[in-house]
Amino acid sequence: MPVLSILKVEDYARWKSDWDSSVDMRKASGQKSYQIFRTVDDPHTLVLFIEWDSLDNARRFVQSEELREALQRSGVSQIENYFLEELEKGTI
Repeated sequence: MPVLSILKVEDYARWKSDWDSSVDMRKASGQKSYQIFRTVDDPHTLVLFIEWDSLDNARRFVQSEELREALQRSGVSQIENYFLEELEKGTI
């Protein structure tokens, strides 16, 4: 179950440190993999593509108190989450 998250962070290094220290919590919650991107025009805007083992686990994690605390601690000022359904994949 892919989830796309768009975050505004105060400081990438601070956020990344907290992200790295939460790997056990994320794994136990069902996170399988992730990719982190930063927008070219705004270094404070991050785009995360996260693969979860199920929609239920992804929703549960996004709504968790643990995540709210982690976001506040790591300096996230805004977050949007999109639960995705793959319709097609290809290469050209």
